[in-house]
Amino acid sequence: MQRETYYRKGFKMRENIQHLLNRDYRSEIVDKVRENGNVLEAEGLTVRLADEFGFCYGVDRAVDYAFQTREKFPDRKIFITGDMIHNPSMNNRLREMGIEFLSEGFNGRPDELFDTLTPEDVVLLPAFGAPVGWVQKLRERGCIVVDTTCGSVLSVWKRVTRYAKKGFTSIIHGKYYHEETKATASQTEKDGGNAKYLIVRNLKETGYVTDFILGRIDAAELTEKLSHGMSPGFDPDEDLQRVGVANQTTMLMTETMAVGEELRKAMIERYGEENLAEHFELFDTICSATQDRQDALLALLEHPLDVIVTVGGYNSSNTNNLAIIAAEKVPRSYHVASGDCINGDTIRHKPPGTPLDPREEVEEKDWLPEGPVRIGLTAGASTPNSQIGLALGRILEARNLSTELAQA
Repeated sequence: MQRETYYRKGFKMRENIQHLLNRDYRSEIVDKVRENGNVLEAEGLTVRLADEFGFCYGVDRAVDYAFQTREKFPDRKIFITGDMIHNPSMNNRLREMGIEFLSEGFNGRPDELFDTLTPEDVVLLPAFGAPVGWVQKLRERGCIVVDTTCGSVLSVWKRVTRYAKKGFTSIIHGKYYHEETKATASQTEKDGGNAKYLIVRNLKETGYVTDFILGRIDAAELTEKLSHGMSPGFDPDEDLQRVGVANQTTMLMTETMAVGEELRKAMIERYGEENLAEHFELFDTICSATQDRQDALLALLEHPLDVIVTVGGYNSSNTNNLAIIAAEKVPRSYHVASGDCINGDTIRHKPPGTPLDPREEVEEKDWLPEGPVRIGLTAGASTPNSQIGLALGRILEARNLSTELAQA
């Protein structure tokens, strides 16, 4: 009987590891504040939690499967191709469990290490997914693969695969260095696809593409500006005649839709609206959890706030986008990687909109105003409640208040 080597649905062992998940990721403080309508008031301090924050379904599933995998294979070497999610506390917990990382953050090339793996080894694919070539190589090595790729990411992959099979070039709104975007781009190779893609980071880069489509710049200039996001052998003259839009699931929804609209208008101007379907496709592939958290933050920002704190990894795209939204409305806006970045009157944070680099972290004193203060608190989709609870506790301590107030 041939052994099973590829798992996408876990091992039905949630009950075995639930106590570990509760211990590591649950927060009694957060639970109590949620029960109180997401509001905590104590001696001049008001803290409001966003209605949606923290672990989304896809992240919860990925973490669950990682814990199940360790339980299922207690004596085997377990690897993961890169960060499980963009949260430092989560990735450190996996290391404590003996799971080895084949790359760190956005760096490294796990495929160069695949030749050292054996059929006895177990390899986790993270929530972002992994490139087609990596998965194929792991299967060739005979490794046991546990695939935790988020369902929202898989939906984007299906769309990109369809584009490629129809001969369309996928224009992907995302960050060319991001694990998810790399994996999405690789889907153009599947099932006889044309393997053509172009990654655009923002509306500025989209503008270069529309300028080319409308004849304002030539192929050489476009290549000079966007070669970092082009598939191998990309020929703008050939490969931008028929395009389909997709996205990294954690981007700002408003920006993704604006990218699609700019490309649609350019294609209409170039080919005529009656011919649009032959040259352009756009489907909504925004992750619902990402959008829910953005919408909840916007609702939170309707309340008068003096300070807002966003908790989540500095290399987390969706967390960074939340921090950017918050900073547009509240001048005292802080993005902290974890709850322990708050220490009394000092806070370590990454200014919203700065590069996804821990070295951008700054330390600021007197971050919390004197007197009555209203604080908003939210967190990215890869941030566990334990870190949100730690941040909330540190805020209380900064005002010399007991965390028991939140649990009363």
